[in-house]
Amino acid sequence: MFKQFLKEVKHGERVESELIKTLFYSLITSFLVLGFLWVIKLKNVDNFVSDYGFFLFFAVLSYAFLIPAIRQVRAYNEMPCMSGMMVGMTTGMIAGFLSGFFVASTNGMFVGSVFGMFIGITLGAWNGKCCGVMGFLEGIMAGFMGGLMGAMTAFMLFNDNLRPATIIVFIISAVILFSLNYMIYQDRREFKREKKEGHFLTILLALILVSLTTWIIVFGPRSGVFG
Repeated sequence: MFKQFLKEVKHGERVESELIKTLFYSLITSFLVLGFLWVIKLKNVDNFVSDYGFFLFFAVLSYAFLIPAIRQVRAYNEMPCMSGMMVGMTTGMIAGFLSGFFVASTNGMFVGSVFGMFIGITLGAWNGKCCGVMGFLEGIMAGFMGGLMGAMTAFMLFNDNLRPATIIVFIISAVILFSLNYMIYQDRREFKREKKEGHFLTILLALILVSLTTWIIVFGPRSGVFG
């Protein structure tokens, strides 16, 4: 089954064949946004690359792995209750944890928690609604917990190998998100996609998420620990 999924990702005709393309569209959009912001504003920020570049880079990569899952769920439109709850929980938890982790690494636990909860709840509830109210609720709960846990983890690791931990957290999260893609395929492999759309939403999501994250990290409020 997994080999069949990989075959579909590489050269299939289903939505899974668009996952890699979606990831690259997200990455290209994100780096173009960062490049534009660098030209107009960020190049004048003291120590931008050394203080914020590392965490922004992994934020861009994280969003690039999140957005294909959103596109995949939207293509099938509806899912069974248990699968939809897993979609809402995984999307909300990972989106909340990662965004909260990155922002807390530069701005402190409170700002990271609030931002992580906002991103996690929004994306989790939106993606989880594919199975109705239960997936919607699962997305809210997972985003709520993920945002708090991600920010708390980053804050606890502030003086203890935070950057190596960031790499480990990202790799595990990427594996989880790829596994979610596989789970959705396994559940929907006998069903045709209900919605076919271009990459406008992919580009829009990447633009909004990267712009918002960059603004918060660079210009947002900070706790006393960060001066």
